[in-house]
Amino acid sequence: MKLKPLNDRVLVKRLETEEKTAGGLYIPDTAKEKPSKGQVVAVGPGKVGDNGERTVLAVKAGDEVLFNKYAGTEVKLDGVDHLVMREEDILAIID
Repeated sequence: MKLKPLNDRVLVKRLETEEKTAGGLYIPDTAKEKPSKGQVVAVGPGKVGDNGERTVLAVKAGDEVLFNKYAGTEVKLDGVDHLVMREEDILAIID
């Protein structure tokens, strides 16, 4: 299934967290937090301003980003969890 975000929305695939700590201890699935890091899969065309012009989004497909812990709406595409969120929920682009 394909999904094309609208306006200033972004489709993000969560990136998995480390399975063990720096000290070498393995973290069980029940103790893991949801990662707040992901990869942008698709972006919308941008939000239409009051003057009728679209503002271009700062992120693009392929960017790795950090986002708010509880940001977006969870969506399952082809068995993989994704998030649909507004661009303003993205905190930073990872280089």
